[in-house]
Amino acid sequence: MFREEEEDTATFNVVVNHEEQYSIWPQDREIPLGWKAVGKSGLKAICLEFINEVWTDMRPLSLRKEMAEMEARRPELEAEEARRIEEESKKPQDPRNDIVSFLCDGDHPVEVSLRPEKTAKAMKESVDRGYIHLKFTDTRGGTELGVEVDAEASDLSRADFGNESG
Repeated sequence: MFREEEEDTATFNVVVNHEEQYSIWPQDREIPLGWKAVGKSGLKAICLEFINEVWTDMRPLSLRKEMAEMEARRPELEAEEARRIEEESKKPQDPRNDIVSFLCDGDHPVEVSLRPEKTAKAMKESVDRGYIHLKFTDTRGGTELGVEVDAEASDLSRADFGNESG
């Protein structure tokens, strides 16, 4: 377009588009479709300084309008959400959808979740750390729960970690 030395002496128009985004355009060239002159022209530095003063919100006009509409609707949306939560709380809950209720009722298969491998050595290391992960295998996704091991309440007398039995 211009060599750098030409930009210092060229005259520009400040232009704006339908989204109220500003730019500069050489005064001796036709302004592109979708843009219009705002009435300010001059050297590049002067035009850019003007833009810096007037273009204080860089968001496109459509985004500013949408955000203003959302802000205006905030009380209505919050009230709708509060009503929805209240209605949901009044509905009888299927205990299978409440994982805590589900796991508190009856017996469920469980395994110790060991990573990266399921070995007696990994199990012993978890017990020695005093913390294991249990995996409830009959839940959707295999729910895992971290559990602190109470060494005083645990009976490991029949465990033979070396022979992987007990």
